[in-house]
Amino acid sequence: MTDKIARTYADEEGHDDDKRRTQFGYRHFVTFMLFLGMANAYIMRTNMSVAIVEMVVPPNLTAADITKNLDLEDCEQDGIEEYINSTLNRVERHDVPRFEWNTKEQAFILSAFFYGYVLTQIPFGLLAKQHGSLKFLGIGMLINSSFGLLVPPAAGLGRNWLIAARFIQGLGEGPIVPCTHALLAKWIPPNERSRMGATVYAGAQFGTVISLPLSGILSASSWGWPSVFYVFGTMGTIWSIFFLIFVREDPEHDKRISVYERSMILRTLGDVSKAKDVSIPWKSIARSLPFLAILLAHMGQNYGYEMLMTELPTFMKQVLHVNIAQNGMLSSLPYIAMWLCSMLASFVADWLIYSKILSIGATRKIFNSFGQYGPGLCILLAAYNGCSLPWTVALLTLGLGFNGGIYSGFKINHLDISPALAGVLMSITNCTANVAGLLAPIVAGYVIHERPTQAAWQTVFQSTFGVYVVCATFFLFASSGERQEWDPNVVIDDIPVKPVEDGDDEKKNKAESPV
Repeated sequence: MTDKIARTYADEEGHDDDKRRTQFGYRHFVTFMLFLGMANAYIMRTNMSVAIVEMVVPPNLTAADITKNLDLEDCEQDGIEEYINSTLNRVERHDVPRFEWNTKEQAFILSAFFYGYVLTQIPFGLLAKQHGSLKFLGIGMLINSSFGLLVPPAAGLGRNWLIAARFIQGLGEGPIVPCTHALLAKWIPPNERSRMGATVYAGAQFGTVISLPLSGILSASSWGWPSVFYVFGTMGTIWSIFFLIFVREDPEHDKRISVYERSMILRTLGDVSKAKDVSIPWKSIARSLPFLAILLAHMGQNYGYEMLMTELPTFMKQVLHVNIAQNGMLSSLPYIAMWLCSMLASFVADWLIYSKILSIGATRKIFNSFGQYGPGLCILLAAYNGCSLPWTVALLTLGLGFNGGIYSGFKINHLDISPALAGVLMSITNCTANVAGLLAPIVAGYVIHERPTQAAWQTVFQSTFGVYVVCATFFLFASSGERQEWDPNVVIDDIPVKPVEDGDDEKKNKAESPV
């Protein structure tokens, strides 16, 4: 039936169906808007980590103060002079407010966002299933951006006001991942999920690549650190307004989409929006091995990613005496690698599926294996790399490049096993995964315990390698690319079989008849 619909269009209008599929359609515009939304979300998430360096009063340090906690036994004096100079050369400015926050207070400020973010994952995932995802995502990001604009005055009022503002920002960003997943489930056909999903979630790396260097430039400019929040807050607000105006919940309710594109989407997905009144089969989901495979893979990914991107730079600072966060190029390379590799992998994955070389399930398993075994091996090699900075940076970049495979692996697999409940499933796995990610710095801090030697760091990275291997292996054997039997049945109806001209009642009646 579905192939017949496609052939009808091709025969009647003289176009090849494959060619029409590749033409720019409204689903591509929706994908682009979601990409920008993901980029804005990660900009708002990461800009504080850069700006807070300039927000805090510079400590009055001497060279002896800096070196006394460094591990000079392992890597002797390599790079230590440059590291000391970069730290001592940070001077205090008097044209912007500065605050005397200790490291504990800074940690509270930085973590406040993530507590709010985790708290709203599952509630918004459930609400989005019942009431739609569009408004929750758009309004949530509008709240996030608006309170980003309020960060400078909140900081002026006091630390607790700033913590509250960042917490509310996190609450507003909570819907971004589950609601994005739900919209992808309604807009993107199965054989385009890898590249469209990777395009959207690559916005995370794109946003980070923009945020890190640009936040540093703005902080050091004549406008000072407040400009970071004013510039990015304005960008996020503009995106939120445009998103709410120009994007619709699903193809069925968008008048701007072509009849062909609407039918092509609905004949492969069904009208997923009609599943909103169906009860969620919680017991079946909890017993589903394919879902548990996604859950464990997501938890392992966040744990390993946080270790790669937060603790490996700390290792480089403590053992190799190089502060990667102060080097724009070094800090951006891993994210650029992950962005480019995720896009390349997604096109290959969709080609394998569309050409019927591999099944959806086999494709997800293969690319997820690259995405998790690869970085696990790289972080293990980094632990035994010695004192070579170039090799450590290369391994960090290579590891994040491999990690891009997850977007064609578990990250989009929710849509395969249950299009109707993709947003709910993502809210569960993303919430749990973010909690797992918070364990990475805790474990590292416990193992290192005031003595950051290479031996201690090797133990940290060995455990991370083990987490990657266990989670990737479980996904390899337990995951599936098939729609699960507990997914609510979606009836495909009211799909027009050919485009019609306004005023032609006979053609219109024929087009609106059920397939």
